[in-house]
Amino acid sequence: MKVSHVLVLAAGLVLGFFVGKATRDTVPSSAAVAQRPGPTPPTRQRPPPDATVYRLPVEDSPVRGPADALVTLMEFSDYQCPFCRQAHATVTQVEKKYAGKVRVVMKQFPLVSLHPQAMAAAKAAIAAGIQGRYWEMHDRLFGSSQFDPDTLERYAKEIGLDVDRWKRDQADPKVAATIQRDMDLATNVNVSGTPAFFVNGRRLPGGAAPLDAFSSLIDEELSKAEALVRQGVPAAQVYAKIQEKSVASAVPPPVVKKVDAPADSASFGPAMAKVTIVQWSDFQCPYCARSAPLVEQLRQAYPKDVRFVFRHLPLPMHPDAPTAAKAGIAAQAQGKFWQMHDWMYAHQRELDRASLEKAAASIGMDLAKFRAVIDSPATDARIKADMQAAQGVGVSATPTFFVNGRERVGGWPTFDALKAEIDKEIARADKLLSSGVKPADLYGRLVADSAGPSGARN
Repeated sequence: MKVSHVLVLAAGLVLGFFVGKATRDTVPSSAAVAQRPGPTPPTRQRPPPDATVYRLPVEDSPVRGPADALVTLMEFSDYQCPFCRQAHATVTQVEKKYAGKVRVVMKQFPLVSLHPQAMAAAKAAIAAGIQGRYWEMHDRLFGSSQFDPDTLERYAKEIGLDVDRWKRDQADPKVAATIQRDMDLATNVNVSGTPAFFVNGRRLPGGAAPLDAFSSLIDEELSKAEALVRQGVPAAQVYAKIQEKSVASAVPPPVVKKVDAPADSASFGPAMAKVTIVQWSDFQCPYCARSAPLVEQLRQAYPKDVRFVFRHLPLPMHPDAPTAAKAGIAAQAQGKFWQMHDWMYAHQRELDRASLEKAAASIGMDLAKFRAVIDSPATDARIKADMQAAQGVGVSATPTFFVNGRERVGGWPTFDALKAEIDKEIARADKLLSSGVKPADLYGRLVADSAGPSGARN
């Protein structure tokens, strides 16, 4: 018995060692997830800051820090963005480390397609600023993840605002215009995500960067600013002096391509609309789902001026996307494409065949016809044609949109941003129509004019 106990104990220890080792070797750490097995890779180096100085006016944006600070740290931010909240702690460290030498300028960039409460938070902060309490609201917003109306009102009371006035100011079109101005500026310097920082006009790589990355660029710019002061530039005029040699835009020339809008594609709007938007999308893609609400807003806002065309691009990493694309075509055959479109984007975890058939029935489709179209080789051919067309114009990600031929990958942060682009296209179309261009030729002319004298780039 003693021998058997010893053998059992020994076997258990050996087995425990190997099982434990296997567990430690196979369960990845957060660092290992992003690395391949093998030799330890070299430490990844952060890219150096771009030397370009961008034109970034302070205007009437909230500023914290002295007017004669030698370094202006401008932040484009979103109060509901978790990375912005993380960066807020770093900015606080920067303010302490460089007290008197750095001023922080806040620009609003609420990404409402990702963060539905971000716009309300931005308006709450700007409206608080009208009463001189922007930074108090700013710090509370970044100290919380709750942005419902009751919570925002509680913050307003806590910082001593006239709450009735604060509510009126949030609804003032001037507040919305201020936020849109900031968002337009962000777009102009190629900011598409948050947070984004600029140090005396230079872009800080990496978004929510660590303190040492901030310090490195700030120290470099501080040295240059001190040199300007020695040359006789007043400290309060240093930023203006640096901005004299700034670049107005970082946005590259638009990629323009004449993309087809097949007659059998799902679409809405008149065939000879002033604006043609072609989208390649994937029903299992989360980013496509975030853009989906903009489509319905578009239909309601521009019933006569916009033609919207949907094309399929089910991506390999989404196993249910091909079946969902077939379901979309099957729904289109019964005049129910947009109802099915909305349902699938709202139920991306239920895109298996059985769930799709159940949804089709709930929408009022004939299930026998629905199944027949899903199983038809012609449906496979439709999807294949869309995928080949995407490849032909260089589309490899979803969602990708073409607005009168101008490529837009990923969509727009807000409907207002999309609306601004459409309104510009309508103005271009009106000008061409008034010059004698026929409606049937309008789309081709708009694309050709966008691409320049050489024509559309393919």
